[in-house]
Amino acid sequence: MRVYLDHNATTPLRPEARTAMLAAMDLAGNPSSVHAEGRAAKMLIEKARAQVAGLARCDVSEVIFTSGATEAVAGVVHDATQVCGAVIEHEAVRVWCEDEGMRLLGVDANGHLDLSGVADGALAGAVLFVQRANSETGVLQPNRLEGELERVGITASDVFRDAVQAAGKVADLGRWRAGQGPHAFMALSAHKLGGPKGVGALIAGPDYNPGRMSAMLRGGGQESGRRAGTENVIGIAGFGAACEAAARDLSDGVWERVAGLRNVLEKALEAGSKKTIFVGKHVERLPNTSCFITPGWRGDMQVMQMDLAGFAISAGSACSSGKVATSRVLTAMGFDDAQAACAVRVSLGVDTTEEHVLRFADAWTAKLKKHEARAA
Repeated sequence: MRVYLDHNATTPLRPEARTAMLAAMDLAGNPSSVHAEGRAAKMLIEKARAQVAGLARCDVSEVIFTSGATEAVAGVVHDATQVCGAVIEHEAVRVWCEDEGMRLLGVDANGHLDLSGVADGALAGAVLFVQRANSETGVLQPNRLEGELERVGITASDVFRDAVQAAGKVADLGRWRAGQGPHAFMALSAHKLGGPKGVGALIAGPDYNPGRMSAMLRGGGQESGRRAGTENVIGIAGFGAACEAAARDLSDGVWERVAGLRNVLEKALEAGSKKTIFVGKHVERLPNTSCFITPGWRGDMQVMQMDLAGFAISAGSACSSGKVATSRVLTAMGFDDAQAACAVRVSLGVDTTEEHVLRFADAWTAKLKKHEARAA
């Protein structure tokens, strides 16, 4: 039986999302139509909007449905004068920073945004993209950055908060958004929390100018004029149901159990290899994520060998799959190229069991011993 341990890449569809999507498939109406069938589809979208708002701790009027977080980023960047972000940000952010000629900001050895080398007021007028949680390491950015941000010229209204990995796994999204201004943004993606692929949301402040995205997607007045195009009713239904289920998991303490399994896993791996380095172990991380480096054993080889043994893990971000490249996240944190090339990520889910993680640890340790024997 295969064991799936790559939930940060994508999480399997929740039963609640599947049920909601199957029900939505039976709706014939276009949500922009005024007849009964159209109104039924519209009501389903608004139900999902409320479910997403419940998880994001925002008002329903702030939820704009998109095809995913990448579109949410692009929609905001399109009208921004300047954009900036850390070198560890998602590719959807990094490419825009580079295209705009903005330097990528550094991080410290813990993976936290480091603004110490940025001159006072140097980022004035720029939109700053900040991850709540890094997909490769699981490291969480500190909740309160306002003091340092103000020094470099970033106001609360200029921050785009990437909550893609954190949504549904950490309970403080509302506190993380606290103090943000009327134009500040946050992004979510359905498939990272048990919803379908190809749908997400931009959370925009109440004074968000609807014209800022219209240059990219023009047409009808969907999403209150903020995102043209007939809504993905089926995907949105699944997204909403997944958000509601994820919020329930948070309140039920499910992720505390998952964090305990992550710790069991790391203890078992450490027993099998004293040289393995666990990235971010001593700072706040996502409860489900373990990124570790075993010097001398390449990450891509570990992924292939564990795949053959029946376990799905990753050597980095899924958006970089198929590319043999050194992790810029790990090198930014101070690891050298050789160390970064030997990193893998194991990310657990709500259905992961202790048997799963111990089976993985046993299989991984056995593969490591064979590797060391061949290298001797």
